[in-house]
Amino acid sequence: MYRFRDTNIDTHLYLQLQDLTNVLSGIPDLTFDYAYGSAIDIENRRITASANWGIGNKQVQVAGLKTDILLRTVGTLHHADIPVMRDYMDVVSESPFPKFAGQLFTLFEDIRLEEMVKKERPGTKELFAIRRNYLKAFFHQQLQTNVTRGFSLDELYCLIYLLIQSDKPDPSFPAANKRQTDQLDVLKPLLFQLFDARSTREVTRISESIVSRLPDDVTDMINDYFVFPIAKLERLTARNAFDELTRTDPLANDSTEDDVSEENSDTFDEQFSTWHEERKNTGQEQNFMQFELDQGSRSTLMGEGARETEEGDQAMASIQGSSGESEQNDYSNMEAMEKRQNSSNDASSSRNYSKENQNAFNVIKHAEKPSEEDQRLYRMYAEEIAPFQRRLSKTIEKVLEHKQTAPRQNLIAGRLSKNLLSAVTDEYPRLFYKKNEKSKEMDAAFTLMVDCSASMLNKMEETKKGIVLFHEVLKNLNVPHSIIGFWEEATAVKNQYQPNYTHVIHSFSDSLYQDNGAKIMQLEPQEDNRDGFSIRIASEELETRSEKNRFLLVFSDGQPAASDYTENGIVDTNQAVFETRKKNIEVIGMFLAEGDISEQDDTMMKNIYGHERIMVPTVTQLPEHFSPLLKKLLLKTI
Repeated sequence: MYRFRDTNIDTHLYLQLQDLTNVLSGIPDLTFDYAYGSAIDIENRRITASANWGIGNKQVQVAGLKTDILLRTVGTLHHADIPVMRDYMDVVSESPFPKFAGQLFTLFEDIRLEEMVKKERPGTKELFAIRRNYLKAFFHQQLQTNVTRGFSLDELYCLIYLLIQSDKPDPSFPAANKRQTDQLDVLKPLLFQLFDARSTREVTRISESIVSRLPDDVTDMINDYFVFPIAKLERLTARNAFDELTRTDPLANDSTEDDVSEENSDTFDEQFSTWHEERKNTGQEQNFMQFELDQGSRSTLMGEGARETEEGDQAMASIQGSSGESEQNDYSNMEAMEKRQNSSNDASSSRNYSKENQNAFNVIKHAEKPSEEDQRLYRMYAEEIAPFQRRLSKTIEKVLEHKQTAPRQNLIAGRLSKNLLSAVTDEYPRLFYKKNEKSKEMDAAFTLMVDCSASMLNKMEETKKGIVLFHEVLKNLNVPHSIIGFWEEATAVKNQYQPNYTHVIHSFSDSLYQDNGAKIMQLEPQEDNRDGFSIRIASEELETRSEKNRFLLVFSDGQPAASDYTENGIVDTNQAVFETRKKNIEVIGMFLAEGDISEQDDTMMKNIYGHERIMVPTVTQLPEHFSPLLKKLLLKTI
């Protein structure tokens, strides 16, 4: 469930709407977002839908959001005339009623486009019927409000909507003021022309005619009921929104070899593979890998080569993978890249971890040798969780022992069974059995991620007991595992650089070592948490494991929150979980509460992890909640 200006998002619905946006528009990189209303934002390459649809009514909410996208993608994107819309807005801006004029056009254009969408996609009629019924009830309510408050043009606007969308040929409106109903009667011949409108130009003509007939003694309407279908119209020059989004600007210069004479051209002794006047940057002279060329000079030189660097290029160096020593001596923003990296240059880039993480960089931090205090605390925690560990280990060992000795029945070859009944009853009897060979070690690998955000300040010590249980059980059963803490260093965030730390407590290579568990004590609360980015980092290593069963467990105490990540953090984390599960890695989220678990917290975790979530009321109860989960997962691997 999404709440406007809140962070509760139904991630399943959101991803449906994103897919719907891409499929219907035919533009893969066009994004979907919630906003006050429905519009195409060409500058930010996104389509928005109103977040206020049917609050508390799921059916209306889904229908409203989907029809918003249908109107903008199937309708406005291809069938709205941008120059005509721009001319109309210029004209009505000089009238006494610019808001009414804009709202009127938006309503009329949506009604025209709705008929086009339903004709092209008949399966959408039911969605639009739900939308229309909801809006009729809404405008009946608004009509009464505007009558009471004396907002005459708002009242007239409601009457216009209810007349156009009425199921009756001549509806009456007894609650409305007589002056407005009389005005509506005057406008009816113009309003009914709308049903024959076939273009944006005809809609603007009808709208202008209605605005010109309004009395001079009224003031402009007060409320906004709809959002103009295309944002920042004055900046656009293409015929329609689709052309604007997919346009390729002509090259600023045409300087091929055939057109440039040696006498008049500026030449260089050193040849560059792709170097353009528009990209000239006199402050920096080193070359850099080119990603995309938006504008340049046409030339006979081959593209996709080197170009001059620009400000911010280093932050876009994600294609390089792990950072390393360069042969060149001058890089932009290198100080930010080098900050708090270890001597092995463990920081790596965000690669392609969604647009929300395009400036996030992974910085690997390895646990240090445990101190005596770490050792003492670990022994104390190990003693506390020992009863859980013994019960769990004993259960798993018994199951393994049974598996070693239990015979496999109903085989087509092997030793003849004493039970020969199936030879009579079955067409293809299986009369043989084999003794099981000695069971191999459990074919599983685990990664435990621990949220090290600042909100874990009062929970980290108790959380460590659950981590100790995890480590001791898996070590005892000889199951390889890794333990990592994750956080974003908010104080080090700069333009196009968001350092995210992966604190490696145990790696797969050292997790089974004796007397190594005390490194767990080095996990401490830090700053922010960018969960989606960190989950993708952890899943990459887990994906390389050869074990048949792979599990990623995430300890967290709240929703993701980091720089430029608050609004989309839940959706991005859900997407990261989805991507990880597609790799045949099970992902389970464990929420660590501080008392009663609120409905909002449960919904948030459900929106991220689905049914694979464990809600722990208090962190002191973590071992008793974590132990059954470990048991369940381990038994699956046997």
